[in-house]
Amino acid sequence: MIDEMTTVLEPSPLPDFVETKYVKDITNRALSYIKAGFPVHLRGPSGTGKTTLAMHLASKIERPVVMIHGDEEFSTSDLVGGEHGYRIRKVVDRFISRVLKTEEDMVKRWVDNRLTVACKYGFTLIYDEFTRSRPEANNILLSILQEKMMDLPVGRGGEEPYLKVDPDFTAIFTSNPEEYAGVHRSQDALRDRMITMDLDHFDYDTELAITQAKAKLSKQDSRIIVNIVRGLRESGKCEFAPTVRGCIMIAKTLKVQKLTPSKSTSRFMQMCRDILASETSRVGSKTNQNRVKEIIRELVAKELGIGKTINVPREADEDSNVVDTVDNKTTENRKQEKESLIEI
Repeated sequence: MIDEMTTVLEPSPLPDFVETKYVKDITNRALSYIKAGFPVHLRGPSGTGKTTLAMHLASKIERPVVMIHGDEEFSTSDLVGGEHGYRIRKVVDRFISRVLKTEEDMVKRWVDNRLTVACKYGFTLIYDEFTRSRPEANNILLSILQEKMMDLPVGRGGEEPYLKVDPDFTAIFTSNPEEYAGVHRSQDALRDRMITMDLDHFDYDTELAITQAKAKLSKQDSRIIVNIVRGLRESGKCEFAPTVRGCIMIAKTLKVQKLTPSKSTSRFMQMCRDILASETSRVGSKTNQNRVKEIIRELVAKELGIGKTINVPREADEDSNVVDTVDNKTTENRKQEKESLIEI
């Protein structure tokens, strides 16, 4: 029992978790499917908050959590359990003082792994990036999700060859369809047993709230960062679209160095280039990086320029309008003088 429970996590609200209208909508939809008895599959590119949302859902379910991270080397035994070590039993019989009788027995010791623990006790299973595991390793999930029954290996011992899955058992899966390294296609039979929710990049308010909460930065500075990242994403010139992780990286770096975008323009510009150019490129093409850096330079200049005009007082605006009017009148007078000279 002690070995089994060492892999169990106690669910608790995540620190600095932002729950906007967008996040609440996804959470409520997913919880409705879970309450109906269906596993949920959160699918989306990197940086769309799949794992964070899975942990948030688990905290709402309020059951202990067992977490598995998909791996190419996984086999069925890594999910179900296996024989680890030996158990030795020795009996010494001294009933007759002049006769010594000993009996030794050594058997392999079976240890249940995380999937078996979750099914047996009705815990919440979070299978993160499950498509990184080979499909044959995940075949054990087919009967668990559909028939609510788990095949037990012969070496496990016990009288029952099957384990009835606890009614409180819940499964949450995550995967990244855009990943190219170490990912397998999920078998249709497994995908058909779960409800897939496709996640995209967060909306503007959510990205702004996440950036501000994670870095403890001011709303004005967070808005500048989010505008730059979203502008780069919407430009369509990147190999990979920047995510909210880029916003968090820039904001946290600013916070640690105690800088602001408006007072440290050159350093802020270089910071954005370093972080966003690396996030949006896989191979590191020089041409692509130069194109991205040029877009970032334009976006930073635009955002800092907007920030300056916002802080200009109304009196200065009126003065500038007056100057424009005077200039226009001067130009008109010169035009009339030129026409009169031509007539002469």
